[in-house]
Amino acid sequence: MQTAQRILSGYRRRRLIVCIGLAVLALLLTLSARYASERKVNEQHTLGFNQRVITTLESILIPLEKANEEVIPLVGMSCQAAQLKMREHAARLQTVRSIGLIKDDILYCSSIFGARSVPVNLLQPRLPSALPLLFLSIDHSLLKGTPILLSWTPSQNSSHDGVMQIINIELLTGLILEPERPWVSRAVLNVSDSHLEYGKGLLQRITVDEGQVTHEMASDRFAFSVTTIGPSPGALALTNLPTQLPLALILSMLIGYIAWLATANRMSFSWEINLGLASHEFEVFCQPLVSARNLQCVGVELLLRWNNPRQGWISPDVFIPLAEQQNLIAPLTRYVLEETVRHLDIFPKSRDFHIGINVAASHFHEGEIIADLRRYWFPAQAPQKLTLELTERDALPDVDHRVVRDLHRMGVNLAIDDFGTGQSSLAYLETLNPNVLKIDKSFTAAIGTDAVNSTVTDIIIALAQRLGIDLVAEGVETPQQAEYLRSHGVNVLQGYLFARPMPLSEFPRWLRGSTRPPRRKRHPVPVIPLR
Repeated sequence: MQTAQRILSGYRRRRLIVCIGLAVLALLLTLSARYASERKVNEQHTLGFNQRVITTLESILIPLEKANEEVIPLVGMSCQAAQLKMREHAARLQTVRSIGLIKDDILYCSSIFGARSVPVNLLQPRLPSALPLLFLSIDHSLLKGTPILLSWTPSQNSSHDGVMQIINIELLTGLILEPERPWVSRAVLNVSDSHLEYGKGLLQRITVDEGQVTHEMASDRFAFSVTTIGPSPGALALTNLPTQLPLALILSMLIGYIAWLATANRMSFSWEINLGLASHEFEVFCQPLVSARNLQCVGVELLLRWNNPRQGWISPDVFIPLAEQQNLIAPLTRYVLEETVRHLDIFPKSRDFHIGINVAASHFHEGEIIADLRRYWFPAQAPQKLTLELTERDALPDVDHRVVRDLHRMGVNLAIDDFGTGQSSLAYLETLNPNVLKIDKSFTAAIGTDAVNSTVTDIIIALAQRLGIDLVAEGVETPQQAEYLRSHGVNVLQGYLFARPMPLSEFPRWLRGSTRPPRRKRHPVPVIPLR
């Protein structure tokens, strides 16, 4: 059997686990979302950098293509005639350092130096070439040793003739390849098999430090690409993640608090009781009441038991007080009334046979119990006598005494259950005018001992007899107790000596004289008396 503390602790623990789990999940999801967002932003920064470099360089090379169309016809003309036009093109393009005309593998005219006669392969071993070329090299004429970007356009008539344009790439790299930290630590321009890095000049190959990653983007129009080197987007996102932690913690705590509020009903014992009622997990048992004179059954007390499939058997000492705290005792009483009416045929059809149902004081408020009796009990026109057993856990407010009088006029008996253990008083007896007092089992157990309860038992018996109230002794377990009570005028006895609580379906067999302990579904039924 589960205890109240154990059940409530279990619900609080599960509820706390759910809320903490949701809070942690919210924290992880928030941090994951921020990580993914930061990583995406970092990737976009790197791609944007590469795209800007390529776009800028393409905007420089596109005018060179147009200039080539105008300069290539100058090949073969005298240097004196061609130099002025070459200088005009170089001035207009701005990024072009010089333009050279090559005829029969000889650089014979320069926009800067004028007429010359130098084998072009001495200056640039790759030239001349039958195909257009774009490559990185070193300047050997003007600013010796500085990197240049060289564009070669051959003549249509001969691969030994063409135009060579030298671009001042070192100046451009200072403008377009400057790193953007922390996303880009290094930027490299790749043309053919050469590499030009900002601040380092020409490189034969690109080296990458540990922990760094490369991103390369190629031009769709020209034969060059840009490589950026820096921390991975994920590593940068992780570095910035601690700055997102305060916001994520606030959000996770808010989610946890909302979950705590949302599960107040869903993950509570009140929800469990409502689920049990809807699923018919509760079962009505009965314990016979016998005449002290002839040991014939004169009534039953109906008891409610709960075989919870999620937690096992739950004692009424646990769920009844909790149901009273959650204002769910009335639905449980209605459930008992409904099940009782459904099984009326199993009880002797006699007005002298009493059916006792436990009712909480709160059910008397505003005549609620009368409305329920009119809905369930009276339409059945039961021949048996109904007795409402009122526990002493709560005192009835004055306004409810009118309900008590109405019940008497309707022919319903009232009994005070567990008399002597709660808030009973002589005034309470006089106001309620009960038909029956039920002696609590703790007083019955004291019979034959020197305990104070033994004396109290005698006082209760004398009080009831003086007021003309019938007596029922609970918890009778020995023949000595039964004999003592019988000899002192207690007319009705109830206890394990005569019968244990049993399912309603077992009652007819017991009534026919069966004494075997009731069993249900091959499992012994718990014998703890349930209220």
